[in-house]
Amino acid sequence: MSESSENDFPTPAATTDTEIHGRPAGEPLRKVEEQFERLVAGVRDYAIFLLDANGVVRSWNAGAERIKGYLPVEIIGQHFSRFYPADVRSTGWPQKELALAARDGHFEDEGWRVRKDGSRFWANVVISALYDDAGKVRGYLKITRDLTERKLAEEALRLSEERLRLLVEGVSDYAIFMLDAEGKVATWNTGAERLKGYKADEIIGRHFSNFYPDEARARRWPQQELELATRDGRFEDEGWRLRKDGTRFWANVVITALRDADGKLQGFAKVTRDLTERRAAEETLRSAYGDLERRVEERTRDLAARDRQKDEFLAMLGHELRNPLAPIRNALEILKLEKVPEESRTQAHGLIERQVQHLVRLVDDLLDVSRIMQGKIELRHERIELAAVVERAIDTAQPVLDARGHRLEVSLPPQRVYLHGDLIRLAQVLGNLLVNAAKYTERAGRIILTATVARDQLVLSVRDNGIGISAELLPRVFDFFVQGSRSLERSQGGLGIGLTLVKRLVEMHGGTVTAHSAGLGKGSEFVVDLPLPDQAAGSERSGVIDAAAVGGRRRRVLVVDDNVDAAESAAALLSIWGHQVRTVHDGLSVMRHVKEFRPEIVLLDIGLPGKNGYDVARELRQLPDSPVRMVAAMTGYGQEQDRQRSAEAGFDVHLTKPLDLERLRELLVGKGS
Repeated sequence: MSESSENDFPTPAATTDTEIHGRPAGEPLRKVEEQFERLVAGVRDYAIFLLDANGVVRSWNAGAERIKGYLPVEIIGQHFSRFYPADVRSTGWPQKELALAARDGHFEDEGWRVRKDGSRFWANVVISALYDDAGKVRGYLKITRDLTERKLAEEALRLSEERLRLLVEGVSDYAIFMLDAEGKVATWNTGAERLKGYKADEIIGRHFSNFYPDEARARRWPQQELELATRDGRFEDEGWRLRKDGTRFWANVVITALRDADGKLQGFAKVTRDLTERRAAEETLRSAYGDLERRVEERTRDLAARDRQKDEFLAMLGHELRNPLAPIRNALEILKLEKVPEESRTQAHGLIERQVQHLVRLVDDLLDVSRIMQGKIELRHERIELAAVVERAIDTAQPVLDARGHRLEVSLPPQRVYLHGDLIRLAQVLGNLLVNAAKYTERAGRIILTATVARDQLVLSVRDNGIGISAELLPRVFDFFVQGSRSLERSQGGLGIGLTLVKRLVEMHGGTVTAHSAGLGKGSEFVVDLPLPDQAAGSERSGVIDAAAVGGRRRRVLVVDDNVDAAESAAALLSIWGHQVRTVHDGLSVMRHVKEFRPEIVLLDIGLPGKNGYDVARELRQLPDSPVRMVAAMTGYGQEQDRQRSAEAGFDVHLTKPLDLERLRELLVGKGS
């Protein structure tokens, strides 16, 4: 009879080194091993194997082969420590696991293990010690599960939670924190510390009702909030809350109930925003304008008024655009007749010119309003003389003044006064004020234009003895589409935007404009204050003004426009002015005519058949030994982006249709005399 070896495993019943029931002691052990192997050999989801007392592998099932990658012949007889990473083996941990299992009978752990191919997997390990009847460890049963997927999912969740934690903790504009199911603070972010004044170690573990005033706590409102959030999943409220120092702030609070997978309440997430400034603003508004009902009513009335104002404006616009068409049509019919007296023809020409100027002014005002509202209007600042501004303004207003028989009195400083600004726009300001005074003054009235210099300011005043301005209208005279008496205004035309343009243009020059009136029937006065530059910086008039006064020589002008009437009428006018003119009606023929006619100036429409004006302008700029000294765009598009695009294409000047003839005359005269 042979004795069992040190590494033999015990049978379930007591065994000794002597025979049991007449059989050797090793025989039951082998039967146990054989039964064990038959029982677990086919299990694939778990690695189940036996170790001897020293940790040497004694058996190997299909699950162990699948999880760890070893065949039975490769691993049986090897020490189980080879399943551990090198850094773990160096600590002696594998043998410590056996020691703990031997001491306690059972040991469970999780950690990284190594497969045959060197790859790692996260394992749940259960080691059970096997004892003989004397209590001596004869070996171990080891069960290993591959939990890599769960571990990776947990790690991903941990990283996600960590990122969320860092994100929440870094938010400084919102107080974001967690409560446990009883309402005690569990987490605390930077925003909570900034908003409420508590540091994390001062508030975590305390009940969130500390943030509520006494009156709110007295009616159990904090607890009711949690109850409502528990019932509905979410609760939102606004009200007064307390900081650590006792000061109050108006808070928007959102509480969300947090439940586990089984629906059990785990706690609450609480987000608080400080809306004290908004609350104060609302209180100010409420104090200034009354309660909400009155504000809604006022807003409704305002919207209704705006709708009426819009409808009236559209009706007025249609009226004002149609009004000039009737006399223009009548004048054209007169011009078609034969044997019309010269005086009648002259009157018809004058009528057409006046009505076209009126239409141009209406369209220009509308475009100016659009540009100003969009912030796209640009001023051409230069040193200009006040007298030139006044002269242009009077030229603009003179037809209206004459038509109504008004007497205009002008008083200017005896010395020359220079401004820094846009000549055209400042003249438009003064012209609009003169026209406005003419329209709102009964016939044969008196209008006084004065200019005075006070230190570094120029004060312009336009005063009339007209119908005046009511106290109700006076604060709104510079608003869009605001008008006075319809009877006078309609007789002269207008859209109610002239004074709006005045105000915006004056402000763009750094000045102010104010309106004054003692009431209806007592006249009115508009006063413009403009900053003055150093008057000693120069006494010469600006180049633009001088250019208009200089006589010029005969020019060779090429007019390019696919609108034959527009091209021929422009050519006729230029010829009358003494220039030599040729017309072209498409973009493809321009270069041939330039080479033949050799013009100094090209007036070029942009929308042309065959080749557009932008492309033609680029070709003209690339033409070697070109005779062309100026290329002027003629177009109906006058927005700032249109001007920029024409400049980029090589145009020197951007003229909008209908052409400003005075501007055109200045260009022809002043371009390189």
